Amino acid sequence: MMMRQQVMTSPKQIEFRSVSVPAVQPGKLLLRIHRIGVCGSDIHVYHGTHPFTSYPVTQGHELSAEVVELGEGVTGFSVGQKVTVEPQIVCGQCYPCRHGKYNLCEKLKVMGFQDTGLASEYFLVDQAKVTPIPEGLSYDEGAMIEPLAVTVHAARRFPEICGANVAILGAGPIGILLAQSCKAAGARKVMITDISDLRLGIAKGLGVDVTVNTKNLPFEDAVLDAFGPDRADVIYDCAGNDISMGQAIASARKGSTIILVAVFGKMANVDLAVLNDHELDLNTSMMYRHEDYVQAIDWVNEGKIQLKPLISKHFPFSKYLDAYQYIDENREGVMKVIIDVDRWEE
Repeated sequence: MMMRQQVMTSPKQIEFRSVSVPAVQPGKLLLRIHRIGVCGSDIHVYHGTHPFTSYPVTQGHELSAEVVELGEGVTGFSVGQKVTVEPQIVCGQCYPCRHGKYNLCEKLKVMGFQDTGLASEYFLVDQAKVTPIPEGLSYDEGAMIEPLAVTVHAARRFPEICGANVAILGAGPIGILLAQSCKAAGARKVMITDISDLRLGIAKGLGVDVTVNTKNLPFEDAVLDAFGPDRADVIYDCAGNDISMGQAIASARKGSTIILVAVFGKMANVDLAVLNDHELDLNTSMMYRHEDYVQAIDWVNEGKIQLKPLISKHFPFSKYLDAYQYIDENREGVMKVIIDVDRWEE
């Protein structure tokens, strides 16, 4: 049996190839892919600016799927079950892997970037990478568990998150998911900033306590207005540029914490003298581990986090390129775009 597979052959060029559906192997599951989410890293690949991706490459790392066949020895899954996939490929032998931090594997590869992604009608994957989705969650929500897990992990990078005052720079999908994750983890008050009123409106509708357009109010003033002279306990940078990190360093309470979640597109030029003088802890957050997936699914299933309001538009599988063009043309307003792999035409 043949299937369609998306391939980005070069920047801004996508074709679909007809390839054989993989034969089921021991310890693996054959999945029918239903949804693929498009993230910022995918857009970097589209523009040819992702530093760790070469062409041709099949994309797709945010997904939901249905189990269609079980390989010999597979347990804990059933045909027809909704699932998602953790797209990391790790060595299992390096120091981080041996100490439970496989998200930091020395030889880390990610499906859709350094290895074949899941943007095909069927995909064969090791059972260890598959996580069940409750039947009550939609395939749309299932495709957003991966980015949500990113923010669950980021929230956990600040162990004192319960009862904390949190400031977040950047109200894109990750920023808003992080705001919800911090609230679900018990944060006392969460403020998020952006320069898009549309994005800030979505954040407000999803229960973020304070939303601020920094075109109208400087970030430092916003922090003081929201939290008073004690400022925020932790500032998350989900924008990832010199301006946002500069604002975080200049506005952080002395001795507090800044966590970088976004990926910097170029070498940073920020004031490390102030970082040092104020004894700020500058931490980072990298992807996720299995426990973050489990927590993400639980919080969605419990109604603590909403995903559907972040979905901007759906495209059928055949219109993959149109989805990227739509994102480029609607930069300020677009949130999450979903590819319906189980739908070929409009």
